Amino acid sequence: MTGAFGGGGRELCPCGTGRAYDACCGALHRGERPAATAEELMRSRYAAYARGDTAYLLATWHPSTQPASVDLDPAITWQRLEVLGAEDGQAGDDAGYVEFRAHFRHGSGSGKLRERSRFACRSGRWLYVDGDLT
Repeated sequence: MTGAFGGGGRELCPCGTGRAYDACCGALHRGERPAATAEELMRSRYAAYARGDTAYLLATWHPSTQPASVDLDPAITWQRLEVLGAEDGQAGDDAGYVEFRAHFRHGSGSGKLRERSRFACRSGRWLYVDGDLT
């Protein structure tokens, strides 16, 4: 998903909030502020995948599980995100979980990825640790 346009020519955020990208995940991607919750970080990471922002993905990955690089498949178009549930992951928590379903297109077919992601908060900053595909 490369973005759709909402009223007034504003590009909608791929994360599915219905907000303009610049005011939503764009602010996180530009480093203007950190994600306030584990869910917000998960949404911003989905938007980063959708927009091809590998630098943001690496910057928000926990050092204990961070890969050396992220290689995105250019044939995948991320279409829609559904947040299925969240556990903890709020201000004051040390950890949180977010379960989501991400819809994508690959070539002439489509698919879904479902994951329960684990996040940790370190020094007031949420980081992606790992996830289990379900």
